[in-house]
Amino acid sequence: MDGAPSQKPHDRMADVLGAELAAVNTLIRERMASRHAPRIPEVTAHLVEAGGKRLRPMLTLAAARLCGYDGPYHIHLAATVEFIHTATLLHDDVVDESDQRRGRPTANLLWDNTSSVLVGDYLFARSFQLMVETGSLRVLDILANAAATIAEGEVLQLTAARNLATTEEIYLQVARGKTAALFSAATEVGGVIAGAPAEQVKALFDYGDALGIAFQIADDLLDYQGDAGVTGKNVGDDFREGKLTLPVIKAVAKATGPEREFWARTIEKARIEEGDLETALGLMHKYGTLDATRKDAERYAETAREALTALPQGDLRGMLGDLADYVVARLR
Repeated sequence: MDGAPSQKPHDRMADVLGAELAAVNTLIRERMASRHAPRIPEVTAHLVEAGGKRLRPMLTLAAARLCGYDGPYHIHLAATVEFIHTATLLHDDVVDESDQRRGRPTANLLWDNTSSVLVGDYLFARSFQLMVETGSLRVLDILANAAATIAEGEVLQLTAARNLATTEEIYLQVARGKTAALFSAATEVGGVIAGAPAEQVKALFDYGDALGIAFQIADDLLDYQGDAGVTGKNVGDDFREGKLTLPVIKAVAKATGPEREFWARTIEKARIEEGDLETALGLMHKYGTLDATRKDAERYAETAREALTALPQGDLRGMLGDLADYVVARLR
């Protein structure tokens, strides 16, 4: 690995892309302003300036620079990606009835659900204005498709969330919608705006897609074996909320009659009793589903790394590879 071993790959990338990230932040602040509705910048600033990693816009900037782009519009696209991401977070917190994100109260808790939904809509509209300014119909197509896929994934999750018939294939569809669609769009548009050859654009899409799925699988696994001080979530939060994530789907597939009844009570009927989390973890250990889920995440991270071989060599390519490593290194 290049650079200081103690520094996380996204931090190293942020250092390399510092000037461009600053330009993205400036553009975000300009475009989240509203003369007529001051609540819009209030709500948006609460989330946009909450200390997130800016990972998705960084992917766009890195992809564009890796492909030799020297124009201004990767800044617009990076801001677009962040607006889409922020809009989905505002809507997600309403749907999930969340009261905390990134260790702070959610916007829907501080204001109300109506404000969160409407400000999210405003950010979606702003994102489309930004992408139109690039003058690229292909960019518009990629990001519009990503926005539709994200919404589709969220709706699919509604029907799959507590249904024990949910398969790994459906889970991956949800993960591709919720997370990977924006990762792959973020990297792909960076290549497109740079005028990169078709094989490089496809490699960037494949990298973002696999990275996003690895990221989502890892996030779901950390709910059962992560450090709450690092993840910001208590172990078992997903279980207590009845979320049917990959480790549970794998355990349900191997369950005996009484075990399936346990999953039906806790997941489908949302009747959680004292000691149920320990029982759930015991069943996952019994069938090795936590290890199997970790291996799935590692396979997707490897797919992401392999996709990078079609791209120009350089420090940024190395950092993108290190990022794929980091996503799954958290699981070891």
